[in-house]
Amino acid sequence: MRVLLTGHQGYLGSVMAPVLTARGHEVTGLDSGLFAGCVLGPAPGDPPGHPVDLRDVTAGMLAGTDAVVHLAALSNDPLGALAPELTYDINHRAAVRLARLARDAGVRRFLYASTCSVYGASGEDLVDEDAPLRPVTPYADSKVRVEDDLLALADDDFSPVFLRNATAFGFSPRLRADIVLNNLVGHALLSGQVKVLSDGTPWRPLVHAADIADAFALALTAPREAVHARAFNVGDEENNLTVARIADEVAEAVPGAEVVITGETGADPRSYRVDFSRIRAALPGYRTRWTVKAGAVELADAYRRYGLTSDDFHHRFTRLAHLAARREAGTVDGALRPRRATAGRPA
Repeated sequence: MRVLLTGHQGYLGSVMAPVLTARGHEVTGLDSGLFAGCVLGPAPGDPPGHPVDLRDVTAGMLAGTDAVVHLAALSNDPLGALAPELTYDINHRAAVRLARLARDAGVRRFLYASTCSVYGASGEDLVDEDAPLRPVTPYADSKVRVEDDLLALADDDFSPVFLRNATAFGFSPRLRADIVLNNLVGHALLSGQVKVLSDGTPWRPLVHAADIADAFALALTAPREAVHARAFNVGDEENNLTVARIADEVAEAVPGAEVVITGETGADPRSYRVDFSRIRAALPGYRTRWTVKAGAVELADAYRRYGLTSDDFHHRFTRLAHLAARREAGTVDGALRPRRATAGRPA
């Protein structure tokens, strides 16, 4: 298939692009490049792509495309809370506009990267795809809005599919240090402490970036009747863990690290345990390969191998800090559009 992969220079996109290519698809990327330089280790081999902001996509960029895999978004809750209007502009309005352009261009399948955080404060009971959606942040709320609007676009020729990823973890050539497992492993290695700021009681479902890529690859070629206009939680019940348990797994992966639960931020309202049985039924052969324990070991090994520094960990690989630095340097504008290089000024 000819696949347009948005966000191909992001944390998940850098893992997904080679997976889709290895399965025989012709992949074209689309990315503004905000995080293209956030590389730890060898530079990834990106597919050819359109260097464009999601809000500026044109119809011509979708010509001849069979399917869209839409990952691009202004990611994570702290960033969404800082700039909620930009979050809705990019994550909601631009995503729906892209879907309309895709449908008009004859794209038949549109895989949308949603999130299990749409379940919000759901407590300890397992929630499936039919559970009430209780988003508690602008980021999660923007995902709910996109799902609703894409569902309205579904017809006999256009199949949106909503893949609600659990919280991602694991090594990617373009690292993110601001997601829970990646963050805790980095702190453990750099400071000797696995530091938890909440009280440790919230539940989180986790899933490795490579397991997310496998789910999208299967959904891309699944029979239409199995996936058309349906939502799927992406992950495995084994990786439903409390934050305190996640911290314990990190301490085991980083010998000598001490778990410190400060509780300074109080109880986090984002607490949910997720049922993943639907994706296993609809996509035969889908099984996650990575446990949280194995992912913590993988991350610790990669951080050591590639010489992760404290400065990079807290700045270059943390989305909020990275964008703040780029705004201060003048390489992005107030709307988070990259300023392209001109004579005498770097990009």
